[in-house]
Amino acid sequence: MNELASVDWSRAQFALTAIYHFLFVPLTLGLSFIIAIMETIYVATNDHAWKKITQFWMGLFAINFAIGVATGLIMEFEFGTNWANYAWFVGDIFGAPLAIEGILAFFMESTFFAVMFFGWNKVGPKFHLLSTWLVAVGSNLSAFWILVANGWMQYPIGMHFNPASARNEMENFFDVVFSPVAIAKFLHTVSSGYVIGALFVIGISAWFLLKNREVLFAKRSLVVGASFGLLTSLFLTISGDESAYQVAQHQPVKLAAMEGLYKGESRAGIIAFGILNPDKRLGDDAHEFLGDIELPYMLSLLGYRNVDAFVGGLEDLVYGNAAHGLPSAQERIDSGKIALKALSDFRAAKAQNDTEAMKTHEAILQAHMKDFGYGYFEKPEQIVPPIALSFYSFHIMVSLGMWFIVLFALMLFFTLKRDVQTQKPLLYAALWSIPLGYIAAEAGWIVAEVGRQPWAIQDLMPTHMAATHLGSGNIALSFSLFALLFTALLIAEIKIMLKQIAIGPNGGH
Repeated sequence: MNELASVDWSRAQFALTAIYHFLFVPLTLGLSFIIAIMETIYVATNDHAWKKITQFWMGLFAINFAIGVATGLIMEFEFGTNWANYAWFVGDIFGAPLAIEGILAFFMESTFFAVMFFGWNKVGPKFHLLSTWLVAVGSNLSAFWILVANGWMQYPIGMHFNPASARNEMENFFDVVFSPVAIAKFLHTVSSGYVIGALFVIGISAWFLLKNREVLFAKRSLVVGASFGLLTSLFLTISGDESAYQVAQHQPVKLAAMEGLYKGESRAGIIAFGILNPDKRLGDDAHEFLGDIELPYMLSLLGYRNVDAFVGGLEDLVYGNAAHGLPSAQERIDSGKIALKALSDFRAAKAQNDTEAMKTHEAILQAHMKDFGYGYFEKPEQIVPPIALSFYSFHIMVSLGMWFIVLFALMLFFTLKRDVQTQKPLLYAALWSIPLGYIAAEAGWIVAEVGRQPWAIQDLMPTHMAATHLGSGNIALSFSLFALLFTALLIAEIKIMLKQIAIGPNGGH
């Protein structure tokens, strides 16, 4: 029981750190490019009003950047403190992209950040502009390497298992870097950051218009923010489609949980809106939903690019479906236990220097390696993630994404073709959509991480096997301290930003 409590506390602490960290990261990703676009306009036109606009948004970017770095460093340290078994098992692979991120992308970003923020009167305008663009590129390169590491956890490839060391070792670096799951995850995550940056800009610009302050500044910011937001929100839907396709190919249990699909179907539809039946259990006859609106055929089409495709439900994936070639989880558990026993027998033979027995047991291990992680489970139902949290998070994310497209299009239309300042309901909608962007992004991460439970590494290492054996009391204490620290940092950031926004681009004049 203490071990389970320790694992749960470690999961809670990492989730806390990740959630707070991703309150800061997406704004950095999106605002950095918006600032670079604004400064490009300034350098091209030599209109000093654009310089003021750029400097205002750059000040808000700097506040967010500094606090984001602090939470990110803590999260990387937690791999060693709370997830030492994980770090041992796959550190050779997982550590490589994180090391590249720290050595290359983060240092580039930090170096040129200093020039961007402090170098207005110290370097020429073109070099300063280059520095601003390099900060934007560096921020997104940092995200790329981190998301490569995360994508590998969702779809582990490019490695082989060494039974002598009981560790996974990298076999092909480029398979890891250019994994279709990693690329899809990167594009979808950074585009969500771009949308948040655009929401931030149009929301604050809307506030100035509602206050009848800095009207020229606000309208110019709105044009850039809404244009950038409309383009990136449209791209977000494309990258989201590719992400869902990759989930269907490599994490079918997650897909079934995202859609609340218990019984597999051909020509399966997507649930546009649904309320899950809280009494529904695997294998019973209760209906999955208390009420739902379905778009026919769309899940088969989006998940498998074929409207006639069969989409496995949770019951098919847990209990098997021979007609569609889906093994049961129990079969995979049995296979995984054979792999674990073969590894144990291999190590015993190695201790006795019995090379023939080592070869025999290694061959058995490799034959069952695809089910290795299943060997740590006792019941088939243990492979199912939290269904309600996965389902509702996914649908909240998608619904908000659709709203953002509409919002950006309306803001751009009324700013360019009408007097947007008279559209007060729309301006209030833009202002209150700032937190909605963060809700959508956090919901997306819940889908990605909660939806793949109980796996730390898909099919290879369960979460409960990845954790460090620490006392639950120690982790609970550090969780509480981190919660207080991160909350204080968030409150401080919001207060500083609100103060700077109230001052405005012209120092309150």
